[in-house]
This record gives sequence, structure tokens and C-alpha cells, in this order.
Amino acid sequence: MKIKKGDKVQVITGAYKGTIAEVIKVFPKDDKVIVEGVNMVKKHLKPTQANPDGGIIEKEAPIHVSNVMAYDAKAKKASRIGYEIKEDKKGNKEKVRVYKASGAAVK
Repeated sequence: MKIKKGDKVQVITGAYKGTIAEVIKVFPKDDKVIVEGVNMVKKHLKPTQANPDGGIIEKEAPIHVSNVMAYDAKAKKASRIGYEIKEDKKGNKEKVRVYKASGAAVK
């Protein structure tokens, strides 16, 4: 999975199509991600000692990773992600993620 926690992504399909937000959590085994402010669901909480009132809260639910694309701020559009081997002056090699649209490195 090429999407990581903290990446800016754009939702490409569904009710939240076009939304640009940050990835909060990643579930690689299930191929799902939680994106900030996307796929909001209401959850009913029972009263507990920690939360004596209980109540209904709104929280983000996971969506499939195929429904989002990494957002390239330089190109101002959603982009695929590839990998490149970068070599520094000392000769150390490092594998970095790059946007296919602009060629810029992902933070």
C-alpha cells in the first residue's frame, strides 16, 4: 500500500468525491484508510464510568484505499505514487516515494 499516515489524499469516488484531506490511520491488512472528515458515521455510546452521559458521537469510518489518490500540491491534482532510488553524496542509497504527475518527492 503506497498511502501512509499523514499523506494528503483526494477522494476519487463516492459521496465525498473531490474532498482533499489528511490520512489519520492506515489498515494495511484490510486495504483501508481513515481520512479526516470523510465517511462520517454516528456511533451510539453506552454510559460508562468514564463517560456517564453516553450519547451519540460522529466519527470517521474506514474507506477502501482504492477510493483515494495521493494529492500532489505542486501539480494541484491527484497523482499516483512511484518509487525512485536516490543516492546522496556519500553513496548511500535510499528508496523514496515520488508523485508520478510532477516527479516531486512525497514528504
